[in-house]
Amino acid sequence: MVQQVSDAELELMRIIWAKGGRVLYAQIMDELAAAGSRWQKNTVITLLSRLVEKGLLKTNKIGRRNEYAALVTEADYQALQTEKLIKKFYGGNAKGLVSTLIQRDMLTAEDYEELRQFWEEDNKSR
Repeated sequence: MVQQVSDAELELMRIIWAKGGRVLYAQIMDELAAAGSRWQKNTVITLLSRLVEKGLLKTNKIGRRNEYAALVTEADYQALQTEKLIKKFYGGNAKGLVSTLIQRDMLTAEDYEELRQFWEEDNKSR
């Protein structure tokens, strides 16, 4: 079971996913710097170690450098977290989540139309 991650850990995972699921430590630091982050080396190493412990990453040694590889895709992580959210806040009822999105104007008419089309296409393929 994949554990939930902190916002900081998620930021690192997004960098790794954006780079195709495999990245060197130096590339992570470059991406953080480009985004204006001033995280220290020890902070990043600690966060990466936590992600390894949580089963989201594995480490490969390439000479003296560490390569980090995602063990979970971004889509799979999103799906797992969405399932947890629905169970926790809506008692497992996805319709409750959709109702909230509609009632709070978080789902536009365009979003609704795209979802309707997706639903129809998905039902045709089954």
